[in-house]
Amino acid sequence: MTEADELTGIGRRLRAIRESRGLTLRAVSDATGIAVSTLSRLESGARRPQLDHLLPLARFYRQPLDNLVGAPPLGDPRIHPKPRVRDGVVTLPLSGGVGSWEAFKQVLPPAPGKAIPQWVHPGWDWIYVISGRMRLLLADDDLILEAGEAAEFDTNVPHGFGNPGPDVLEVLCLFNAEGARIHTRASA
Repeated sequence: MTEADELTGIGRRLRAIRESRGLTLRAVSDATGIAVSTLSRLESGARRPQLDHLLPLARFYRQPLDNLVGAPPLGDPRIHPKPRVRDGVVTLPLSGGVGSWEAFKQVLPPAPGKAIPQWVHPGWDWIYVISGRMRLLLADDDLILEAGEAAEFDTNVPHGFGNPGPDVLEVLCLFNAEGARIHTRASA
């Protein structure tokens, strides 16, 4: 599709919206402050639409600007995660990593008695136990969270978690942008 075709398409969409609502060019002009002659030329494709025309029309018609200009759909919103495995822990990204929060599912095999390192970094974490039991070290606190329980905390506090067993641990983790960055080990 050429640019001329796209511009003509905008005019056709503007006319179709106006006519479907039983409005005259004069009524749209009175409501938007855009001259009747300009509206007519926009709808016929004789004038290039500009943002200072499209924004008031979008507001008046209560339509997203994308609908007026015929923007292509954003595409498939599904995430196609690629699991990562490290030291037996499976981490599955559940978000695209472009927002202010990132989501991960982690699956940890039982590791009773295994030392849990603590980390410190700027940010905020939220963890929900899907199944199993989670041992959460948060500064000097040593907590056990069961399935259905959640914890949230400032990641400037030394923290770490592991699976005390006996079953596999599945957790959902949400990190703000800072919390998702590389961890640095807390000093002893």
